[in-house]
Amino acid sequence: MRTRIPHPKAAATATTRAAAALAGLLLVLTACDSSSATDPAPSAADAKNGDSAPVPAVPVPRGEGSRVPYDFNGDGHPDLVINDLVKAPEDPRGDDAGTGIVYGTEDSPLDPAARRLLNARANAAKSGDTLPAAFDAEAACDLDRDGFTDLIVSTDPPYNGVGAPPVPLQILFGSPEGLTGKAVTVRIPAQARFGKEWPEHPVCGDFDGDGSTDLAVTASDGRISFLRGPFARTGAPAGATLLPDGTPYLHAPEPKADTDGDGYDDLVATTRPRTPGTAAEGTLLLGSADGPARPGGTYTFPAEKLPEASLRTKDTKATTGTTRTTLLSHGDFDGDKKADTVVRTTYRGGREDLVALYAAGNTDDPVLTFSTALFLP
Repeated sequence: MRTRIPHPKAAATATTRAAAALAGLLLVLTACDSSSATDPAPSAADAKNGDSAPVPAVPVPRGEGSRVPYDFNGDGHPDLVINDLVKAPEDPRGDDAGTGIVYGTEDSPLDPAARRLLNARANAAKSGDTLPAAFDAEAACDLDRDGFTDLIVSTDPPYNGVGAPPVPLQILFGSPEGLTGKAVTVRIPAQARFGKEWPEHPVCGDFDGDGSTDLAVTASDGRISFLRGPFARTGAPAGATLLPDGTPYLHAPEPKADTDGDGYDDLVATTRPRTPGTAAEGTLLLGSADGPARPGGTYTFPAEKLPEASLRTKDTKATTGTTRTTLLSHGDFDGDKKADTVVRTTYRGGREDLVALYAAGNTDDPVLTFSTALFLP
């Protein structure tokens, strides 16, 4: 993820709704309890990975558009982006299958049966005649103001070193069916390009306060390509400007993008990459009619203590090894206007994992858990 792209339902209500929904759908998703991580897990015949049984896919609910963040199908329920998936045991290179999308539904805060797998072969735009190999989620927002969240991804187009490199960023537009079809390349006008570094680290926000979502993207030597929304379906912004005072990495402030409440979203520039949930320090760039162009002093991201779901494995000896928990998302998945937390715990170099959703205020018992192995063929 970002996952690089963290995003924005009371615990008893969410648990009840989730339990009813999962039973109704015959999903075998397990909420972690007081059982030890070394308890025997389901047999290989019953489980595909970790403690999650196979979950047959169902169609993604069709939406009509909404203003809910991270709602790719516009049904009023936020969805989850999972950039890193478990690796197939037979894959010698250890590659994952792509980027997983798990949709929220009327019956469940997140429904692992309502899912879609994105990858370069199925969803990337070609660069000339070349299809990129990489297709990694970077940010998500409604760039064209149609009520469906769009996904901004990073690819790896070929570059011969002559002139400015091609733009590696692409937009996969949301729709009533969610994220489908082919992406389009983000168009950065010449006046907003600088140097020979790849345009990277896109951040969404209404930086100029006009009601449309913009993108801020890195350029060489600390410049920022400020791309004004709304965006056309061709990937072209409504306008573009080159701004100073940037750094190699850009981030959205957390939890509020408008840090000073003046109606303009703000931006944080850092000299080092930051993993969601970890401490970091950078420079605050305040939004204005001209974009994120006003220095706002030092900005600090605090470290978060993440809940750790119990990761069961088919091999009980495996639990003596090291697990790693990362933050996938903060968002209101159960509709109570409070931020819930989604984390992913991995083991064996990413070959086994558990994704867990925790309701706001409860980091002991997840509402539901599942493994990203459900995205494996």
